[in-house]
Amino acid sequence: MLDFSLSDEQKALIETARRFARERIVPVAAECDREARFPRDVFEAAHEIGLVNMTVPPEYGGAGLGELDNALVAEQLAWACTGIQTSLLANSLALTPIKLAGSEEQKKKYLGMLTAEPVFASYCTTEPSGGSDVAGMRTRFTVHGDEFVLNGEKSWITNATLASFYVVFATSDPEKRHRGIAAFIVDRDTPGLRVGKHEDKLGQRASDTAVVHFEEVRVPKQNLLAPEGQGFRLAMETFNQTRPDIGAMATGLMQRCLDECVTYARERKTFGVPIGEHQLVQAMLAEMAIGVEATRLLYMKAAWNLDNGVRDPMLSSCAKAFGADRAMQAATDAVQIFGGNGYVRDYPVEKLMRDAKVLQIYEGTSQIQRLVIARNLLSS
Repeated sequence: MLDFSLSDEQKALIETARRFARERIVPVAAECDREARFPRDVFEAAHEIGLVNMTVPPEYGGAGLGELDNALVAEQLAWACTGIQTSLLANSLALTPIKLAGSEEQKKKYLGMLTAEPVFASYCTTEPSGGSDVAGMRTRFTVHGDEFVLNGEKSWITNATLASFYVVFATSDPEKRHRGIAAFIVDRDTPGLRVGKHEDKLGQRASDTAVVHFEEVRVPKQNLLAPEGQGFRLAMETFNQTRPDIGAMATGLMQRCLDECVTYARERKTFGVPIGEHQLVQAMLAEMAIGVEATRLLYMKAAWNLDNGVRDPMLSSCAKAFGADRAMQAATDAVQIFGGNGYVRDYPVEKLMRDAKVLQIYEGTSQIQRLVIARNLLSS
């Protein structure tokens, strides 16, 4: 039997997230966007009511919820502001590889740290010389007795200036590509770790984003997360598990576009009638609604698969690529529907358009997602 219904617990979770988004995020979203500032008090409030770190197992202080639960919350928070939402839920990207590959000691220490206090963690793969080409990373590690020494630079790191620790991927030799990559957990106060400038971004400006430098950073052997040759696989599996969240974010942003445009189309008049009576405006509204429904189904199925032990990277990539592309189109159409008003900051849709673009870029571009999909098709 095919059943699309949500449990009572999931419905309650959605309502909690929806209320939080409207009461705590919406009132500060525009100001935080202008100031390129993440509201830490909002994170602390979300941590207090359990809207972050939700997938951490109970034995480490978490709620032990599933990937679908996490994605449902992501959609609601993204409706309010995808920039704030990105930083609110970015711990999921850092804690996932620890859940997948961490030792019991690592899980107790670092997952326990996230659930005990409202602290941040960052996930470090991207580098200035290559974003989606993870196998081409240049950050290197060498072995010195019982320690590893890291040297290099990671860029576009979410919550870098806020993080208490970092999950860092590095290679023993760039020529080895994926075969040389390992993963490490690096504490914020480790000598040689330095956070660089805060990026002045086009969109999602409320999300903290910065460069992280590693200069002779010494990591103890107990902080090795994945040995050489296994780091690349861990990075890819992490993305497989977090990409449905990007689809959920896209859904939330599209739903906001649709809600704003429907309200505006009822009120704004041209040629003596509300613009919602013009067929070409109706067509754009209909396309937004189609995008919302289709992306929601895609991300929910991808997340449901993960919760039920079905590994399907192709579906996770479908959810991200389709959702990101449709969100960008919906935001562009929203500006068009608002006309000149859509081009100024007095109305919300110009921010939605700026925020939407990066959905097509981070955690693997829309083009990379299509390569993943095609390669899965050809290898099956």
